[in-house]
Amino acid sequence: MELGLLNQCVLITGASRGIGRAAAECFASEGCRLRLVARNRDHLDATVAHLVDRYGADVQALALDLREPGSVEQLDRLWGHEIDVLVNNAGDMAHGSLEQINAQAWRTAWDLKVYGTIDLSRLLYARMKARASGVMINVIGISGGEMVVPSYIAGTAGNAALDAFTRALGAAAPEHGVRVVGVHPGLVATDRQITRWQQRALEQLGDAQRWPELTGHLPFGRMAQADEVAKAIVFLASPAASYISGTSLSVDGGFSQRHQAR
Repeated sequence: MELGLLNQCVLITGASRGIGRAAAECFASEGCRLRLVARNRDHLDATVAHLVDRYGADVQALALDLREPGSVEQLDRLWGHEIDVLVNNAGDMAHGSLEQINAQAWRTAWDLKVYGTIDLSRLLYARMKARASGVMINVIGISGGEMVVPSYIAGTAGNAALDAFTRALGAAAPEHGVRVVGVHPGLVATDRQITRWQQRALEQLGDAQRWPELTGHLPFGRMAQADEVAKAIVFLASPAASYISGTSLSVDGGFSQRHQAR
């Protein structure tokens, strides 16, 4: 499907693996120019090589930790003038209850996902507002976005903050020709998530490779694939979604609604 994104310049954070990499591939297939950021240089280089080889994409990449002072300003100086679409996807929230997550772990997680998103959005929103065009997509999560999970309290609280941030900024943005939208993925079969389920399978079934057997209770009997979330991101960034702002789309197979119904 041609979504009208040809030659649009897209900045994706957390772009080397999982949802970020899948989004980069989907945008590349639409003919977009890509500016990618991630912390792991090797994974980032592999992503760039794949996109150039498969799509002949215009790709530039930077290995950068958004938690580091001055990092978002560096991105703005390097690419801010050309970005049409910002996908805030970087995040690494610790699992655990309030008693299990210490102060440093809490701050480290929020510095990347919450403040990283807000600080980068602040800079690029000013540029988009000045030229009266642009789209921001915040990849958040159903924990906090749609439901509360006590055993994931840092992520739940951070996601709730980003959901409110998205709705507030997205309500004002259309006055300046800009759209701000959120995406709430449910459980997605990323490398990180699969590792967690393999550990569960090892503990419960004695075999890490039997982890898919534990996902039968999920919608469609499985976790989402990263490209299923990525396709939603690309649609929301496109002119096909030109009247959508200040809201979030849940890509969870209805899991959060099932949870609320209990």
